[in-house]
Amino acid sequence: MTKFIPLVMLLLTAPAYADMTTRMSSSVQLQVDQPSLTTNRISSAYSVNGNNITPSTVGGLGTLSAGSAVGYTPTSYGLTTDGSAYTFSESFIEGDATTTVQSSLSSGVIDAPVLHGNSTSFLGGTAGSLAGTIDTAGTIGLTAGGAGTSATGQFVTEITIR
Repeated sequence: MTKFIPLVMLLLTAPAYADMTTRMSSSVQLQVDQPSLTTNRISSAYSVNGNNITPSTVGGLGTLSAGSAVGYTPTSYGLTTDGSAYTFSESFIEGDATTTVQSSLSSGVIDAPVLHGNSTSFLGGTAGSLAGTIDTAGTIGLTAGGAGTSATGQFVTEITIR
């Protein structure tokens, strides 16, 4: 039995081995927003309503032609029964003129936007000084750009022991 004690002691003091994996990754994302334009033409609308009114000429919308708005002609009217109560209302909404001009995009800028009655526009970003770096030590350096830009940097270290 005494012969086995040194062998057991040797086994207890033997170094333990493990499988260890290290993974490092880094990334920088720089983004400059694009300009955008959404535009919808609104239509022309005409309405007339009344009580105890006799129209002598009925107004209405004009004709639609390329490059011009519709326009309208008001209603001419008189009272049906003089001295009696009356109501009269007339409304007109001028819609957008038709156009053959299109918005153009160059160098990331909408050069000549064609806007109608219902429009949403976003100017987009300008890179300016936008920059990003990550060195071998994992130090992240981000430099702000102009409006409409973003910079994101990350450094990830993963250690797995099995």
